[in-house]
Amino acid sequence: MTEQMKAADYRHTVFLPETGFPMKAGLAATEPRLLARWAEEGAHQKLRELRTGAARWILHDGPPYANGDMHLGHALNHILKDFVVRSRTQMGFDSPYIPGWDCHGLPIEWRVEELNREKGIKKGEMDFIAFRQQCRDYAGHWVGVQREQLKRLGIWGDWENPYLTMNFSSEAVIASELMRFAETGQLYRGAKPVMWSPVEQTALAEAEVEYEDIISTQVDVAFEIVEAPNAPELVGAHAVIWTTTPWTLPVNRALAYGGDVLYEHFEIKSGEIDDRPHLEWLRGKRFIIASDLRVVFLKRLDSSLPDNADWSLGAVRGGLAGAIARHPWHALGGFFAEPRPLLAGDFVTTDAGTGLVHMAPDHGEDDFYLCKTNGIDPKFVVGPDGTYQADWPVVGGMHVYKVNAPDGPVCTALKEAGGLLAASADYKHSYPHSWRSKAKLIYRCTPQWFVAMDRDLGDGTTLRGRALTAIGDTRWFPAQGENRIRAMVEGRPDWVLSRQRAWGVPITLFVKKGTGDYLVDAEVNARIKAAFETDGADAWWTRDPQEFLGNAYNAEDYEQVTDILDVWFDSGSTHAFVTEARLHAEQADLYLEGSDQHRGWFQSSLLESCGTRGRAPYKGVLTHGFTLDDKGRKMSKSLGNVVDPQKIIGESGVDVLRLWVASTDTSEDQRFGKLSMQTSVDNYRKLRNTLRYLLGALQGYTAEEALPVAEMPELERYILSRLAALDAEIRVALDSHGYARMMAAIFSFVNVDLSAFFFDVRKDSLYCDAAFAPKRRAYRTVLATLFEALNHWLAPVLVFTTEEAHEHRHGDGTSVHHGTYAQIPADWRDDALEAKFERLRDLRALVTQAIEPMRREKVVGSSNEVAVAVHAPAADVALLQSVNFAELCIVSHVDAVAADGEPAVSAVASTEARCARCWRHLPDVRPETDLCERCDDVVAEMDA
Repeated sequence: MTEQMKAADYRHTVFLPETGFPMKAGLAATEPRLLARWAEEGAHQKLRELRTGAARWILHDGPPYANGDMHLGHALNHILKDFVVRSRTQMGFDSPYIPGWDCHGLPIEWRVEELNREKGIKKGEMDFIAFRQQCRDYAGHWVGVQREQLKRLGIWGDWENPYLTMNFSSEAVIASELMRFAETGQLYRGAKPVMWSPVEQTALAEAEVEYEDIISTQVDVAFEIVEAPNAPELVGAHAVIWTTTPWTLPVNRALAYGGDVLYEHFEIKSGEIDDRPHLEWLRGKRFIIASDLRVVFLKRLDSSLPDNADWSLGAVRGGLAGAIARHPWHALGGFFAEPRPLLAGDFVTTDAGTGLVHMAPDHGEDDFYLCKTNGIDPKFVVGPDGTYQADWPVVGGMHVYKVNAPDGPVCTALKEAGGLLAASADYKHSYPHSWRSKAKLIYRCTPQWFVAMDRDLGDGTTLRGRALTAIGDTRWFPAQGENRIRAMVEGRPDWVLSRQRAWGVPITLFVKKGTGDYLVDAEVNARIKAAFETDGADAWWTRDPQEFLGNAYNAEDYEQVTDILDVWFDSGSTHAFVTEARLHAEQADLYLEGSDQHRGWFQSSLLESCGTRGRAPYKGVLTHGFTLDDKGRKMSKSLGNVVDPQKIIGESGVDVLRLWVASTDTSEDQRFGKLSMQTSVDNYRKLRNTLRYLLGALQGYTAEEALPVAEMPELERYILSRLAALDAEIRVALDSHGYARMMAAIFSFVNVDLSAFFFDVRKDSLYCDAAFAPKRRAYRTVLATLFEALNHWLAPVLVFTTEEAHEHRHGDGTSVHHGTYAQIPADWRDDALEAKFERLRDLRALVTQAIEPMRREKVVGSSNEVAVAVHAPAADVALLQSVNFAELCIVSHVDAVAADGEPAVSAVASTEARCARCWRHLPDVRPETDLCERCDDVVAEMDA
């Protein structure tokens, strides 16, 4: 009988791993099956019941807009949120997740208007309330679509009762929160420039603005000085301003100079003009400009003019105070004949331009405040659609975007009036755009409602001060997020609350005619809130105003405000009707969104809560970057690089996508492409095979087989020590939501400690030891511990795979997601034992290195066929002799030889006989059975 035939005879005596857990995942079929099972069993509701009474840990969901399919960025965001909720649940917390949607606002209204236009329905032709119902229906449709897409991602939550900002109860709370601001005197109505979209015809919040580079016309314009009480010699000279918004010159009211800027009074000498006949029009003209900017101004005027000519008529020191100029169009009379005073402005610099700035209080924040301080009011010339009023000289009825060109009406009229010194359409700079329509914005002065940032709130604090204090009290992940939002809050203007739109919650105020004061009455506010709870915000338009005002006030004496609330106020109020009203908590433990929300939801929520409660609505804030394509480009339809998460799910499964999210440093922008997806597939396969091995190796294992830790061999106790260290590392990572760090630690443990070492070393014991041999029992006991620890650690990430593995291990209808992380005793940690095995593993690596050439050259087929000698210092020799090093190295025999210097290994083919059952080359192989002593005894026992 040949050796191979004898080996086959003993195959039935070997304990090979067996499991029904398939190697091939088949996630496309498994995931829907488990989703259906969870729905049928009410798995999420059961979890809520199981956690009743446990300590609460709340992530408050930031509401996405209900206006389109979820993209990859949405998927990443919600998967991260699911990691947070599930990991806290595995820690034993009651961590409910209430998903939500932002349903009001311009994106939805804009899209509904587009759909109406496609049907031939023009804006304004539809009944106001009917249009609002269209918006409500549109948002409701997309809530349904997105909900199913998010559920497919394996996210558990209260999907049947999400929070929607358009729910009547939500609209009632939003209005109530606004009225709390009114009751404390933080609201005011004022006219000042705000970011305005002529396309969308509404004011925009800072968070709705993005900046893109554009090319603008830059002009230098001369304003003649007609009065200069402190410097009479300046009369007749021209103060030169520079601007990249020529369209604002038709509403110029003043000029600004810097009090600390040194200005120069100069005249281009006749000789220079004689050499340049095309500059004849400059003869005799004198100019005032910042000394530091004269050279660049002259280059704009004519590139051939010398840089260092001595044309100065003297420095201007204090002479601009009290000076008066006139508009180049003064001959038109009326508005343009009014004097243009020169005003000192601390915002004037010499970074660019001329050091003199023209002031249009309708269209600039600095302009507005400086003019207001000096009694100069806006003129409100530009309408909501960006056109000048029809009777305005030069530009009447024209659009502001259409008058800017060097040959346009503004520059042409300036040139004809002798005021245009230079004009060129070549100035590249960053300019604000609407992030929805992508159209350019303007500053436009209109009456709006504001929340004051710096008004004393009656306790010596201001909203800005409260917010800055709250920022310091919050944990920020990553830490630099604190500096980002702090800088934004420190420098932000008053909060513009009003929008001139149709779809949203109205500003529920009554303003007294004649005084402009808004009504503050708790009973009126209560009636408004009650009406909204019954009929929604539509009640503001459908009910008689007298019904709100009651018997105490006459509706004819009041103006009912009809502006719509900034949608950021809606989302900033969600803590009131979710965290507080539904979850009965003062603060959420965490808000989690993209890093752009430092100026969006994080900030609006902060300001809303600080204004009404004096604190932030959150204890911690976690931000993630944006998902880019594999070339580092932003995903966009125009580039054709948008990745549909539904397609990924169909090809690879949700768990693979979730693993990519968990393994990625999401604190920065992340790239996604074929390579990153393939890496995720490979990593998933490794984790799945690890779980599969554990399930197979644990076939038939029960608690009765378990061996106490104290009775285990050192190798098992070492692995348990490593497991305890990993448990501590994971908990530290989870405390700061470091999921990529957690996964890196798990991958290292699985690949290095388990697959490449522990599993490899102990497979002989698992396969060939007697079923209840102490070593095999110890190994299987550790494997059972490893399975529960790994499966629960991975459960928040691989929600389907771990549930499938849990089914195969326990098969009792329970869920891995109802459990908690394994309790790993801290006293399993053994630093001395870990140090011992780390050195043994270093020496083992030398043995493996010595054997590899023999395997490569086919001298031997496996390490079992090799005998080695390790030449090492005495301490290492003693260490090797304290263990079965041949077993650790999976070789036939090891000689430990004392020697000086670094350890060295020699390897030769073993001369020992091979056991026909375990295939090890050993000195105790019995010729009559071809079995080693251990295998012979096991087979005899099995035969008996």
